[in-house]
Amino acid sequence: MTAVTRSFDDAWRRWIAENLMLDAPSSALHGALVGHGFDAADATREIDAALASPYFHGATRLRNRLRKREWILSVYGELNRMRAASAVVERRERLSRDAFFEQYYFLNRPVIITGAFDVWPARSRWNWDYFRERCGDREVEVQFGRDSDANYEINQPRLRRMMRFADYVDLVEQSGPTDDFYMTANNTSHNRAALAALWPDVPSIDEYLDAASPDTGFFWMGPAGTKTPFHHDLTNNFMAQVIGRKQIKLVPLSDTPYMANHLHCYSQVDGAAIDYDSFPSMRQAQLIECTLAPGELLFLPIGWWHYVEGLDASVTMTFTNFLRGNEFSRHYDTYHEL
Repeated sequence: MTAVTRSFDDAWRRWIAENLMLDAPSSALHGALVGHGFDAADATREIDAALASPYFHGATRLRNRLRKREWILSVYGELNRMRAASAVVERRERLSRDAFFEQYYFLNRPVIITGAFDVWPARSRWNWDYFRERCGDREVEVQFGRDSDANYEINQPRLRRMMRFADYVDLVEQSGPTDDFYMTANNTSHNRAALAALWPDVPSIDEYLDAASPDTGFFWMGPAGTKTPFHHDLTNNFMAQVIGRKQIKLVPLSDTPYMANHLHCYSQVDGAAIDYDSFPSMRQAQLIECTLAPGELLFLPIGWWHYVEGLDASVTMTFTNFLRGNEFSRHYDTYHEL
């Protein structure tokens, strides 16, 4: 009986073009195609057609322009590594406004600031009983089912569930380590109003933030074991740790080419246990780790990749309303691509 060979469609032609753009040898592509059931002569013809196409030649020129930009980023990265203490996140006590913006914000460098929000009522008031007393009957939005969805961050709109805040507080307080449920910034559109009684406890950090901004911060709360996968933000961010500790892994903006960025601002790399065999380019990325303790404020520069894991049941406030420009996302138009 004669075997039926497969026919090429545009999906397979795109696969050929993408791999050729990644410098895969024609012979390797040919072998893979034959292994997937394509006729050898047909595979040769399709590969040769791709290589001869003026569209492919145009795409090659664009690829080379992008490679030059990657080279420029790599130069910036190498120069940054030459700086003393570039492999650690510095800790600065009550950093002045000018020092913060000149030495970190404008230079796209992370820093942990201590003593910046010691005066917050939240530092002494916030605990599980206080939350139940102040907002226990309010209905809040939480993400559930994260453990059963490998793409929980991308699919987070599907994981939303409404519940009484007191019930969620009970769940966080009584559970062991888990990432199955988490209240994050993605839930803030509803929760900012539901938890309005808590906001006076976290007044603006006027040394760095614009108190007149309508953006009054984002509330994060979850048990030990919560994870935020490797991604980069489209703004500069502050993480103010109120309860519990979080471990953060950072990779500089300049190392973006090594991060297996497959969609929007997300990476395919698992920050919990980096698989260097599957993602060998990660060996070239500078990985910086720090632990954020209660009372500490982490500056996360725009574009820096970060993975966050809760070491304890934790509550975090994040802010983007800096006193200097932070509207970089207005030029970002690849939400559904890279």
